[in-house]
Amino acid sequence: MKKIGKTTRSNMITYGIVIVAFAIMQILASGGHVTNSLSGQLVPICVYVCMAISLNLTVGILGELSLGHAGFMSVGAFSGVVLAMSIQNAVPSGPVRLLLAIIVGGIMAAIAGVIVGVPVLRLQGDYLAIVTLAFGEIIKNILNNLYVGVDGSGLHFSMKSSDALGMVDGKVLINGPMGATGVAKLSTFVAGFILVLVVLTVTLNLIRSRSGRAIMAIRDNRIAAESVGINITKYKLMAFVTSAALAGMAGALYAMNYSTIVPKKFDFNTSILILVFVVLGGMGNIRGSIIAATVLTILPEALRAMNDYRMLIYAIVLILVMLVTNNPTLKSGWDLVKSKVMFWKKAPAAAEEGGGTNE
Repeated sequence: MKKIGKTTRSNMITYGIVIVAFAIMQILASGGHVTNSLSGQLVPICVYVCMAISLNLTVGILGELSLGHAGFMSVGAFSGVVLAMSIQNAVPSGPVRLLLAIIVGGIMAAIAGVIVGVPVLRLQGDYLAIVTLAFGEIIKNILNNLYVGVDGSGLHFSMKSSDALGMVDGKVLINGPMGATGVAKLSTFVAGFILVLVVLTVTLNLIRSRSGRAIMAIRDNRIAAESVGINITKYKLMAFVTSAALAGMAGALYAMNYSTIVPKKFDFNTSILILVFVVLGGMGNIRGSIIAATVLTILPEALRAMNDYRMLIYAIVLILVMLVTNNPTLKSGWDLVKSKVMFWKKAPAAAEEGGGTNE
């Protein structure tokens, strides 16, 4: 029997955690044991898990700091909303419209990723972080001044006002800083679970592929990677655009979970929040990003009873987690425990092989 590799086993555990968590929530929900507050958090949890995984592709796997990830999320969100509301009469099926919105959101975010990535990915470190931060703010300000409407002749765009759209008996889809209103709530926990699996599959397969190894080689030693013929710009752009597309898909799912969506939701604070998920979960650790995004999304709601102190407790928890996860003594102790466990597992097998040889 062929032995399962360490990476494959790790990926199977990650998939298993996601599937088991979904099954448990479905069982609890069917029995009426899920509160309204937690029920309302299920789709956002899936969204933030997808966002954390996608950002980890840029920050953890590629090794470049991006501070404008919420910008790609907003591109996917508003692109998906415009499509879903435009085809509402032509496509009455909610799940089909949601699927199309997610696909279009991912495509538009990928295009934005190419537009941003081609000129700026030659930069590194702090310079790239500043440029991506600027991109996120530019996107937010464009959306604050964007007016989109639809009538019988198609879509209309304006950067002035809704009156400048020039529609005849049309409907305003995006109304500048007021955002999109009257959005049909199509997102479900099942759709979120499926999207998490899709994002997880794309990311893990990319990491394990030849391209993924090239991306990690660039992260580990750019000069050495370039010296052996790896196209630095190509692989950096591949990781960046893939990350942007996945963020756009998550943004579309997020937007279709609310009746109103506004540009100010996708600001610098949202990008930092997603970065916190990645850092706490571990740079390059996809499973850690999933757990961190889930826990830190639920935590503020779980502490709502302590209204006056909940954000203080939230901040203290973040600090403690950072201190614990980066403590060298605890890390060495954990490595020692793992080495002993592995020794105990291998000892019986070695004894059996020795016994067989003696016979």
